Amino acid sequence: MSDRVILHCDCNSFFASVETELNPAYKNVPMAVCGSESDRHGIVLAKNDLAKKYGIQTAETVYSAKKKCPNLVIASPHYDEYVKYSKRVNEIYARFTDMIEPFGIDESWLDVTASKKLFGDGVEIAERIRREVREEIRITISVGVSFNKVFAKLGSDLKKPDAVTVITQDSYKEQVWRLPASDLLGIGRATTKKLASYGITTIGQVANWPLEFFERKLGKCGVDIWRFANGLDESKVTVRNIEALDKSCGHGITALQDLEDSVEVWKFILELSQDIGHRLFTFNKKATGVSVSVRDNELFTKQWQCKIPLSTQSPSVIAREAFSLFEKNYSWKHPIRSITVRAINLVSLDYDEQISLFYDAEKSSRIEALDKAIEEIRSRYGYNAIKNATLLQNPKMPSHNSPKLIMPTGVPQ
Repeated sequence: MSDRVILHCDCNSFFASVETELNPAYKNVPMAVCGSESDRHGIVLAKNDLAKKYGIQTAETVYSAKKKCPNLVIASPHYDEYVKYSKRVNEIYARFTDMIEPFGIDESWLDVTASKKLFGDGVEIAERIRREVREEIRITISVGVSFNKVFAKLGSDLKKPDAVTVITQDSYKEQVWRLPASDLLGIGRATTKKLASYGITTIGQVANWPLEFFERKLGKCGVDIWRFANGLDESKVTVRNIEALDKSCGHGITALQDLEDSVEVWKFILELSQDIGHRLFTFNKKATGVSVSVRDNELFTKQWQCKIPLSTQSPSVIAREAFSLFEKNYSWKHPIRSITVRAINLVSLDYDEQISLFYDAEKSSRIEALDKAIEEIRSRYGYNAIKNATLLQNPKMPSHNSPKLIMPTGVPQ
């Protein structure tokens, strides 16, 4: 793995940059893209360079941002445009490699190891990509070039905007070890605070502390952090196709151990629905129905489907409808080996429909608003930035990346 050439490409102030392309008047004023029409309760999703000069931070409230900059111009997000621009940027990446792993809507890892003979070394490829994105799409990107994914991402964070930063096997100790521990992928606020209590404040201190300490104090995540700091990340660039949805989208999981009761099934349905909802948000689709398929430990498969009272993008609504469908139909003669959930009969966001007089539209609207806020966090910080608490410490669930935020979610009553 040491001969790999990995790029991490990060679109600078992506939401704000797209909004400025859509409305050039934003170029000369302090502007922030906010996730709510309510100035007081919305949060800042992105800001332009003029707004940054006032100390405005991503994820702070609009109310707080306007106290810092009374003349701050608020732009509403246009997610459909962000998806279009993201696709255009990734199409440029695809000119140089087919090994592309999106990390949120505005970042991607690229493995260009096999592209060197055609396009030159990693720096040459990074410079070409940066130039072509700037000239063709008129936004800027920062690119980290390194021998693994963790240091490539760190490199793209070190110099912004519109820059290329190289971290090599020979230079990483000098470049990386002096940086705050919090700059390393996988070290969030809570871990930063915990490490500081032991006097560990830099990446170099993480690297030189005994591995046994991290394993004892932080478990597997601690081992990963120690390996990252020592340049030992060997994770591969995982190719993920970015395709528009047609009539349905689904996701399935095979449990590490057979599921024995409905509480365990709920956790799996909730996990599956999070992925489905994320894709519906990304491609501006709504589901008008759900289907659930289960395979028991005798390898027999059963499947059911139903309509949803009101079309939705909400993973919470999809999860509850899917779980209700499962509860009504599964007799528990055998434990369950795998589950698949699908959102079916997809429609566009402007789909016109009749709402039942008995449907609690107000409650549904609140759930949708919460899920939209969660999706805004994911679109900015990556899919694994936030996760339901009930999905943690589940020995039957295949492992996933550790979240930065945790949401409380129990079995529906």
